[in-house]
Amino acid sequence: MIPSTFDYVAPTTVDEAVAALAAAGEDAKVIAGGQSLMPVLRLRLAAPTVLVDIGRIDELRGVREEGDTLVIGAMTTYYDLLREPLVGQHALLLAEATRTVADPQIRHRGTLGGGLAHADPAGDLCAPVLALHATLTAAGPAGRRSIRVEEFFEDYFTTALHPDEILVDVRVPKHTDWGARYEKFNRVAQAWSIVAVGATVKVDGGVIREARVALTNMASVPVRSRGVEDALVGQPADAEVIRAAAEHAAEGTDPISDGNGDAEYRSHLAKILTRRAVGSAVGA
Repeated sequence: MIPSTFDYVAPTTVDEAVAALAAAGEDAKVIAGGQSLMPVLRLRLAAPTVLVDIGRIDELRGVREEGDTLVIGAMTTYYDLLREPLVGQHALLLAEATRTVADPQIRHRGTLGGGLAHADPAGDLCAPVLALHATLTAAGPAGRRSIRVEEFFEDYFTTALHPDEILVDVRVPKHTDWGARYEKFNRVAQAWSIVAVGATVKVDGGVIREARVALTNMASVPVRSRGVEDALVGQPADAEVIRAAAEHAAEGTDPISDGNGDAEYRSHLAKILTRRAVGSAVGA
């Protein structure tokens, strides 16, 4: 199908983008890499009157260090995330998950900020960003504000961003020397996750000192598996401990039932993938 008619704006600064959104009101849409939005437009599931293209705003690209934090521009592509040594060194879980996203063509065009703002519960970067305790920066008419990742995802395809705000960057506390693994189950290559698990773990002296485990597509938003984390911390990094902890993976979740599997099936997958992800992260 062909999208409905819209006006097109391509600002070169964040302030220009915010002004364009404010002028258009709630009928505007922001386009980043376009890998999620374009199919929606073609199917006419969205019909904005104004499309604000933020692809020309250089400020929104790149990765830099600020003390103990990595600052990742919202328009940084998946491909650039994988090429950036700082991400592999200080946010390994993010790199692990990014490798699983779609195919090379999508990874060259899709962006971290676009994926997070789209907030698809099956999207592969939302749960890792949650596990890494990120903070997201939004810019709007009133200036810039920080949003804790726990407060950013509100429901299916719904975030805390206001209609006249754009996502500027994602700030990730450094997880240097943490092991990490993202385990994803899908039926065919390039498909969205039916269930996926991101685990990042700090081991010292053979003991698990800290653990963060987050689940993809086990609720309307990404969720932390607190039961697994509590069962891991302070325990030896061995296979039996991990197997027992993984049994808590589905606690507190609300998976859907659809053509890919019912809720019970997804809960079973969450346990299996958690065991694999944590085991790989600690080398057990």
